[in-house]
Amino acid sequence: MDDAVMKNSTCESNDQKEVMTFKRCEQKTYKNHSHMVGAFKVLQSLRKNKVMCDIKIETDDGMIIFGHKIVLMSVCTYFCEIFSGFNENSIDHINVRELDSTVLQLLINYIYTGKIIITKGNVKVLLTAANLLQLDYVKNVCAEFLQTQLDASNCLGIKAFAELYDCMELLKCSQTYIKNQFLEVVKNDEFLSLTSVEVIKLLSCNDIFVPLEEKVFECVMNWVKYELDSRKYFLSELMEHVRLPLISKQFLLEKIVDEPLLKCSLKCKDYIIEALQFHLQPSTVSQTIRSTPRHSIGFQKVILMLCRSQQKSSVIYWNDNTWQQAPKMSKCYKDGRLSVINDQFVLAVGGDDLESNNQHVEMLDVSLNSSSWIPMMDMLVNRKYFGVGSLDNRVYAIGGLNRAYCVVKSVEVFDITTNKWQIVTSMNFKRNCPGVIGLKNLLYVVGGFNGRDYLNTVECYDPCLDTWTTVTAMSEYRHECGVGVLDGVLYAIGGCNLSRCLKSAEAYTPSSGVWTTIADMHFSRYNFGVVVSNGLIHVIGGTNREAALNSIEIYNPKTNTWSLKTLSKDVGQVYSGVVVNRPPRFKTFDD
Repeated sequence: MDDAVMKNSTCESNDQKEVMTFKRCEQKTYKNHSHMVGAFKVLQSLRKNKVMCDIKIETDDGMIIFGHKIVLMSVCTYFCEIFSGFNENSIDHINVRELDSTVLQLLINYIYTGKIIITKGNVKVLLTAANLLQLDYVKNVCAEFLQTQLDASNCLGIKAFAELYDCMELLKCSQTYIKNQFLEVVKNDEFLSLTSVEVIKLLSCNDIFVPLEEKVFECVMNWVKYELDSRKYFLSELMEHVRLPLISKQFLLEKIVDEPLLKCSLKCKDYIIEALQFHLQPSTVSQTIRSTPRHSIGFQKVILMLCRSQQKSSVIYWNDNTWQQAPKMSKCYKDGRLSVINDQFVLAVGGDDLESNNQHVEMLDVSLNSSSWIPMMDMLVNRKYFGVGSLDNRVYAIGGLNRAYCVVKSVEVFDITTNKWQIVTSMNFKRNCPGVIGLKNLLYVVGGFNGRDYLNTVECYDPCLDTWTTVTAMSEYRHECGVGVLDGVLYAIGGCNLSRCLKSAEAYTPSSGVWTTIADMHFSRYNFGVVVSNGLIHVIGGTNREAALNSIEIYNPKTNTWSLKTLSKDVGQVYSGVVVNRPPRFKTFDD
């Protein structure tokens, strides 16, 4: 090659070097994410073919599993502690007595592959084994799998299992499930197999969800009678945690007072006497846990309103000037009423069409996170413009117009435990649109219209005697008035009569039998909702013969004054309302 050619070649080489020169020096780290996977894949293949394995693990049934110490030690604390306690070359065979060979094989495979297969059949033994070998990932995913399997038949066993192996999230979930599904849980064999200590621990919870305390009593008796000879001695300890004062007077007299097992225990007799005294003279019974409603701690009191807008009915939650839409009802209740049992079970009763079915009833359990209205048994009588009230965990439908548009005095009562209506003794007077309220084991019916005259008469119903008694009449004739009870005093508010719409109110004290006039509201109104909350009476919505009123008036009995709040026009006309407990797990009004 001549000199010219050599020069050109050199120049090209120098040019290339100049092109490859970097302006600044940088460093960057690259990671092959499949590197470890590939390496462990090779190690698993070597293990299966028993290549370079330096340890044999033998189980009770004689199966031998091969492995590499360094791999087992790198993943599993259990093996790390075993092998590090010996000279590395002095041990090549160990016995694991605590584990089933199939489960150990699964866990050794997991150590090499990072994969684990969990089934209903192996999850408990797998979690137990993972706990022994200190494989936290496997233990945690087993606990997650068990959460998905929770039901009424196994939740108590899963809870006990979670406690034994310190699975705190699983324990919390199972406890919540047990409390929320208490009525279903107590129907299963797991509940009947609990010890007395475990039953007491469950019954003493303040936040088990039961519609009525009667259900708690029934589950106690079922547990005792399951093995009567050995369990009857625990009855008094169990009954201490049944809140008998919260059980209806009728249930006490029919199912508890004459129960032979309770008659044999002096303590149980004392609990029954306490409950009866609570019903007869509440003020004389000292406040104990047995007279405190369950799940009252941490709950938020809110108002559930039944509203009418554009001839359609809807329900909303209202609290401190803020409102939220409640679950939609399947029927129209634009002339119906709401009633509530235990601040939890809301019943929407009746509609506005006497030509078809005006007897429909739906119930909403506000304690359920995914709550919806559930159809209940229809009323026995097709009635409109009737009164609704609750007493002793039962709901009464009173008076109104029948299908022939005649005012009636018939009365029927709904039992939530049986989902049935029953006709009881009729009132002394026929009336529609009366006010209805329960007070001291009696149901009071106030005012109304008898088809010819507006009424100021008042009568009360004793469910134990199934009789009606006329009491002192009001000073005003009131039709479509509102009624409420606060501190043992009955309040009759607003309404209308032949001459005018009323803003007056009066209070009745049963012990004296006297009605007393109290301060007038700011506005005349009728067909509104009345609720009592935080020691105050709330009068909500209604109309004044000219227009719907979008306001709430709040009465303070200590000062005998009314304050006024504005209700959003978007709500519509409110004509019924109840106070309910909203559990803390619900979305709040501020969210």
